[in-house]
Formats: sequence, structure tokens, C-alpha cells
Amino acid sequence: MALRFHWSLSSAGDHRRGQRARAVQSGVPDLSQHLAFCRQAEASGMDSLLTAFGFHRADPIALAAALGVLTERITFMVAVRSGVCTPTLLVQQINTLSVLTRGRVSLNIVAGHSPHEQRYYGDFLSHDERYERTDEFLTICRRFWDADGPVTFSGRHYSVEDGRVNTPFVSDARSAPEIFVGGNSAQAEALALKHADCLWRLPDAPERLEQAVAPIVDSGTEVGLLVSLIARSTTGEAVDAACALVESLAATSRTTQRDFVARSDSVAFTGTYARAATGKDAWLGPCLWNGAVPYLGAPSIALVGSAEDVASTILGYQRMGVSQFLFMGWPDIEEMSFFNEAVLPLVRAREGLGH
Repeated sequence: MALRFHWSLSSAGDHRRGQRARAVQSGVPDLSQHLAFCRQAEASGMDSLLTAFGFHRADPIALAAALGVLTERITFMVAVRSGVCTPTLLVQQINTLSVLTRGRVSLNIVAGHSPHEQRYYGDFLSHDERYERTDEFLTICRRFWDADGPVTFSGRHYSVEDGRVNTPFVSDARSAPEIFVGGNSAQAEALALKHADCLWRLPDAPERLEQAVAPIVDSGTEVGLLVSLIARSTTGEAVDAACALVESLAATSRTTQRDFVARSDSVAFTGTYARAATGKDAWLGPCLWNGAVPYLGAPSIALVGSAEDVASTILGYQRMGVSQFLFMGWPDIEEMSFFNEAVLPLVRAREGLGH
């Protein structure tokens, strides 16, 4: 199985977005910047682009629709939370998006990471209850995509009677969108095993990561890593760039992340932050660095090194069973271009050889 690579649109046109409190971030997208990002992703061979969910962002489905009709090849991985809309409506929206983009849509299912923000949307469930609800949500969605007649379902969180959606999912390759589930918790793993094609998780030290990946892959579900990228021509240049990034961040950035984590119940976010905040283990492996996490949040845990370093690390993850990667960078377009020109050729040349 060839490795697959994706990129997040989260900071398109604003690569320091993560250092500001979400309350002051704008939800108005710069469409020209986003479109330039999409075209670079298409030129760089990315599989898809994530449109993230949050009160501080544009609606991910509307944004994917706007960009989808202006692009040709890139798939949009739309972030979805249960509890925000009904499963029937979500299927109708995603199917419509598939019609507009000729099937270039997949789903990134997240149960939510902050009870404080969940309440903005009228959602007062606990962490575990949100996963229970998401299980029901995806069960109903799957039944619609199975297209085996009207859908009836009665559960604790959702009830649907003789449900119909007259807009089909349109794709030359699939009868339903590919589904990714994000999270490091046991509940996220269980949800992925039941419903998803791939589990997204944040990376960890190699020995811990390998133990976490093996049972998921053995059960037939893929595992992907959400990880940032700081790649340069030499190892020294990459390390210097990582250090310069941290030095450029204001002390208020650290306060912003600390306050966010204090309100979060995400196992992935809080666990990654807790390890980074001590400052004792900035390097979790030869190439895996968490030095920016206290300033930019858990998703800023990064692969740092030369093209050779990063390619070798990616292939090492592949040997553990990891088959997909969702990247972020600083700035994103420059990182994506370097990855395409210097890292990806090394990966493609070696991945089929077992190196």
C-alpha cells in the first residue's frame, strides 16, 4: 500500500494563526489565499486538504464547496462533529458536495475537544457521551450510504423514521465518502475500528506509538499521523528553523495554549501538551520535536530534519503500520513545496523496497 499524504488548510494565508487565542481569530476566509493553497496542493501531489471545524473558522462544508468548484483534482477532507446537525442532513450535505466536486470529498470525524466550545453549539455531553452519540451518528450515515431503502433507527441520541435523501453520493471510485476518525483515546480507537477507514492520531515516542498502532492495523483499520513539518536542506538548518520559530513566538502564546488545554477534555491534545510543557523531552525521537507545542498547541508536534531525515522517519513509521500523514507547516506552502521536491521523491523511491 503506497503511503498517502494530506495537508491541513487550517492556517492557509496565516501561518501564525495558532499562536492567537481562538476568541480573536477571524472566521472570514481569504478565498484567494485558500485557492492558491489548493492549487499548490494539487501540484504537490497531496491526496486531500482538511477543512477544520470550529467557531473561529468558516464552516468547513461551505468552504469545501466554494473551493471544490474552483479546483480540479484535490479532495476535501471535511471535519464533522455529531450533535451539530442531524445525520440525515449531513448525508444530504456531503452527497451534494460530491455532486459539485465529482466525488472529491471525505470526512474527518471529531467528537469535539473542548466542552466550553461544544456548548456554543448547544452540546452539553461529556467526552464519553460524545463518542457514544457519534457511534449512532455514523451508523445512521452508513445506512443512508448503503442505499438499501428507507432508513429507520432508534437510539439514545438519534431517531430516524423512514429516512430518505434523494441526492446520491456521486463518485467514480466509491459509494460513500472515505471516513477518518481523529483522536488518541480508547473511545476514538473503538469508533474508528467500527466505522472508519483510518484513525488519525498525534505521534508519540516510537516505542509508545508502535504499541498503539499495531492492534488498530491488525484489526483492519489504517492509522495516520497528524504531524507538523519543518524540513530543510540540512539537519542543522531544520533545527535552526525550529529554534527560530519558538524564539519568535510571544510569551502570550504560551498562556493562550495553557488556557485552551485547561478547558479541553481531548486525550490527544492534553496528553501531548502535558509531555511538552515540562520542557524535559523536546525530542521524542531523532526527528520528532515537541518544542513548539506549548506555544502553538498539540498539532504543532513536528518532524524536524533534512529531507533524508524526514523521509527515513516516515518510512520508519510505515514499518510500524502507519500508512497516511496529515501535515501542517510554517509557512505551509513553502513546507509543502519542499516536501514535494525533496522529501516525497525519496519516500516514493524507497517505500516499495522495504527500506
